[in-house]
Amino acid sequence: MPNAFLVAAPRSGSGKTTVTLAILAALRARGIAVRAAKVGPDYIDPAFHAAATGWPSANLDSWAMPPRLLDAVASGAAGDGSLLVVEAAMGLFDGAGDVPGRSGSAADLAARFGWPVVLVMDVSGQSQSAAAVACGFAGFDPRVRLAGVVLNRVASERHRIGAASACAAAGLRVLGALPREAAVALPERHLGLVQAAETTDLAARLAALGRLAEAHLDLDALSGLGAAVPVANPVMPLPPPGQRVAVASDAAFGFVYPHVLAGWRRAGAEVMPFSPLADEAPDEAADAVWLPGGYPELHAGQIAAAKRFGGAMRRFGGPVHGECGGYMVLGEGLVDAAGERHAMLGLLGHSTSYAARRMHLGYREARLLGDGALGRAGTVLRGHEFHYATMVEGGAAGGGDLPLAALSDANGVALGDVGGQRGAVSGSFFHAIAVQEASR
Repeated sequence: MPNAFLVAAPRSGSGKTTVTLAILAALRARGIAVRAAKVGPDYIDPAFHAAATGWPSANLDSWAMPPRLLDAVASGAAGDGSLLVVEAAMGLFDGAGDVPGRSGSAADLAARFGWPVVLVMDVSGQSQSAAAVACGFAGFDPRVRLAGVVLNRVASERHRIGAASACAAAGLRVLGALPREAAVALPERHLGLVQAAETTDLAARLAALGRLAEAHLDLDALSGLGAAVPVANPVMPLPPPGQRVAVASDAAFGFVYPHVLAGWRRAGAEVMPFSPLADEAPDEAADAVWLPGGYPELHAGQIAAAKRFGGAMRRFGGPVHGECGGYMVLGEGLVDAAGERHAMLGLLGHSTSYAARRMHLGYREARLLGDGALGRAGTVLRGHEFHYATMVEGGAAGGGDLPLAALSDANGVALGDVGGQRGAVSGSFFHAIAVQEASR
């Protein structure tokens, strides 16, 4: 039975992803069957995990996933590996909502599964004070066990000794110290890291991270950490929109959750990838089309020029659903960062702009207002929203389309009707993670 531990931190920006990738790369190089998962809604980090381990990485979300589904996804994430390394999001205890154990935090997983926590401490700008911060995290919640700390961004040997000695004196196990190393930093853009598939030297970067971990972390201790991963039967997170689902898949449409695709396949659906950027049409055998989120704003001109793709989409008569970036492409137009408007598919009546940017971020609960690709009217789903694009025309308030869903945030505050639905075509900025209840 595989074991698991969490890599967490006091806050975002502490270096969790870098440390996680370094551990994964180093353990894989040692021949350990290591697997990975990410806490919360995130499409980008799991792709780097997969590159480091050679195995798909799952998302584990205690807010959006009902408990049985959370157990099932955790079980599947471990697969046939011997160790599951789970990267947290934001700070260890950061979450949303007010239901104990369903906040979406990494601490929820540590408490539910008994998984120990490795705390990554960014010690730049401090030394012995890092021990005080770590002690606060160690004692904050008795259900959460801190297994040790990794000191990150250490400036010198003197700096390391000061921070490490203070941690040891406080009874905290120091599992290693990583020096400041700008050469291994991963490139970023507006939604996070540049996608793994677009990082051309990723293999070399991962190898360098693995060598860094081998030199500076106690890999023997890390590989011996962990508590058992639950064994659970699969649970359907989201019903497939058809039996043969054409899924857009390229640099513009890369944000689709592995647990959703796995659930569709278990239900007997065939997933048929195609690339709009390569001007490919959905497979003629497809009976539904799914346009995931991604970066259409960076490829708007190329999408507008993809005549074969556009013609096939306009002729397609079955269910079509677009999430976030896919929703932008379903509309009439997309204004790029330079202010140039590009004609999109016109299957829904809205237009969006990346020139007029405003960040939208947070957990969302959606109640469907009509039957469609996501399910029947009244179905409640949980997921999230993360985009910078703004609506400039149409949408739920106009454009001739029916609204797709009534939306609320993690605290139950109503956010109004969102998205659009026109016949069998639907979409919104909402990314679905899991169904919460059957149709009413």
